[in-house]
Amino acid sequence: MNQPRIKAAIIGSGNIGTDLMIKIMRNSKHLEMAAMVGIDPNSDGLARAARLGVATTHEGVAGLTRLPVFNDIDFVFDATSAGAHVKNDALLRTLKPSIRVIDLTPAAIGPYCVPVVNIDSHIEALNVNMVTCGGQATIPMVAAVSRVAKVHYAEIVASISSKSAGPGTRANIDEFTETTSKAIEVVGGAANGKAIIVLNPAEPPVMMRDTVYTLSEMADREKVEQSIEEMVAKVHAYVPGYRLKQKVQFDEIPASAPLNIPGLGRFSGLKTSVFLEVEGAAHYLPAYAGNLDIMTSAALATAERMAQTLLSEQGA
Repeated sequence: MNQPRIKAAIIGSGNIGTDLMIKIMRNSKHLEMAAMVGIDPNSDGLARAARLGVATTHEGVAGLTRLPVFNDIDFVFDATSAGAHVKNDALLRTLKPSIRVIDLTPAAIGPYCVPVVNIDSHIEALNVNMVTCGGQATIPMVAAVSRVAKVHYAEIVASISSKSAGPGTRANIDEFTETTSKAIEVVGGAANGKAIIVLNPAEPPVMMRDTVYTLSEMADREKVEQSIEEMVAKVHAYVPGYRLKQKVQFDEIPASAPLNIPGLGRFSGLKTSVFLEVEGAAHYLPAYAGNLDIMTSAALATAERMAQTLLSEQGA
């Protein structure tokens, strides 16, 4: 007997949207791929969707609302841009107020969501924001330290292959740093957050690498390291290519020789350094595009958890 599934649509037929579609069709237990939406009638994403029997439109969200399947769709993933998402959400909300929207742009209309950290707090939200690729990779590490010791400052550096940064990513660099920095504080639990993104032009293309630095109160190093390793395992469960690149490093900053941190002042305590690598699953994107893979994987993990709860409430 087939399990009931909730119909979902994807807005954005580019690399992220197409990879997400393949993930839903291959791996989802609770979602059914119902529609792919784009604005380029010649996009590979729309062509692939059509070949797979998915309803398509190249007329944007307006076209989605005219598809016969629209009335049955309860989840929408938006993989467009921050500016477009504001308009897309407004139109969807007008026609179907109860629709769930998973936002893969930096628009942040809804609350920030990093599934391993705070999905339970937003299980009923109608719009959740997936922060950024750097945020999905690094905020779990900040949160892991925060649950052991108070984090005064956290800084992340996300280095991705230039080839994996498409027009959408490049157009949203400012939003990336602002959104990620804020989410480091709101979700990660740091009092102050900073985010940096680096587009690496190396050939052959390199894997996504992330470095996380936290400055916290003094704490048991073994407990901090254990918390980090447990969080890595949780992310690895839905992003198989997510891993520690080397052991967690610690430095004690004595009160006699404090660091001078802009905006924070003189700091003494524990500095924790975490080094990560994210390899993509290569469902549609190259393996080096771990930055895109972690976004689609996190979005699917979030929607799966929401759909599971919704189906449970419906008695399905």
